[in-house]
Amino acid sequence: MAAARHGAFHPLRVAAVDRLTDDSVAVTFAVPPELREAYRWTPGQHIAVRRTAHDGTEIRRTYSVCVPAPAPEAPGPAELRVGVRLVDGGEFSTYALKELAAGDTVEVMAPIGRFVLEPRAGHFAAIVGGSGITPVLSIASTLLAREPGARFCLIRSDRTTASTMFLEEVADLKDRFPDRFQLVQTLSREEQQAGLPSGRLDEERLTRLLPALVPVEEIGGWFLCGPYGLVRGAERALRALGIGRDRIHQEIFHVEDSGAEARRPAPAGAPARSTVTAKLDGRGGSWPVREGETLLEAVLRNRPDAPYACKGGVCGTCRAFLVRGEVRMDRNFALEPEEIESGHVLACQSHPVTAEVELDFDR
Repeated sequence: MAAARHGAFHPLRVAAVDRLTDDSVAVTFAVPPELREAYRWTPGQHIAVRRTAHDGTEIRRTYSVCVPAPAPEAPGPAELRVGVRLVDGGEFSTYALKELAAGDTVEVMAPIGRFVLEPRAGHFAAIVGGSGITPVLSIASTLLAREPGARFCLIRSDRTTASTMFLEEVADLKDRFPDRFQLVQTLSREEQQAGLPSGRLDEERLTRLLPALVPVEEIGGWFLCGPYGLVRGAERALRALGIGRDRIHQEIFHVEDSGAEARRPAPAGAPARSTVTAKLDGRGGSWPVREGETLLEAVLRNRPDAPYACKGGVCGTCRAFLVRGEVRMDRNFALEPEEIESGHVLACQSHPVTAEVELDFDR
């Protein structure tokens, strides 16, 4: 598993491409018997896919697995399924919606990620927007099927009914677990005949709404997933309601352009020359960092197998432990505060502040 965890890709055959909405599909990959243990996932994890564009550049994107995870005692999965929504200018999502077909082959990294819930008894809730439903669908369906003492509340926001991904799968959860699964659907651009009025789920609205929907203080874990604005607004609402950060789990799918995401300037006194030492899959090396490079870029020039996917500080694939030295991160939308406090950084966003920096991708 170590090699897969640290960035090894395997070609997987596409078993099916199913249209979900006008701008989204579900892609099912067939997993051969010899790779099934490597592709076992925990509910909430994602995969990275890789392909070469027409100009020869490499494209990597991450997509969450959206189906129940196999039980620990069961064989590894014969298939895995992800949801893909079309993004403006998105090279892989455009390819997936317009060209990808059953029988094609895609290079896929083994599932990774820490936005997860191991099934256990308790009451859990999620606030999701748009394609943020994908990991939460795996979390909720696995939890309810495996743990009779668990309940789950899904609060989801979509633009319209026609744009809502996995309508049938969520309806199936309501049918199968009517006493343990609660669904609250909101639409931002369409009025509903029943339920909540239309509008965005912002911080103010959630602060008023949540206590009326669930016993907020009794929820064992909150899972927030979707665009940056929704996730940050939901987090602020929960903190205002007295929920500790240890019970709030986040995964951001899209970061809007705003001042909050501006890149930080280089700090005064940054070294003119620096060296990064990195350990990956038990092997280490030291290399110079070129001016303006991130630590990931410096490592990749010498270790092409270094793990990464988005290079935008969102997916967390390039997470590494800072053994020594000091770095600055341009942005961080993947690491929890506890991970930063424990010494972890995102290599794709890290620049050296000291002349020598050491990273361990194995920790």
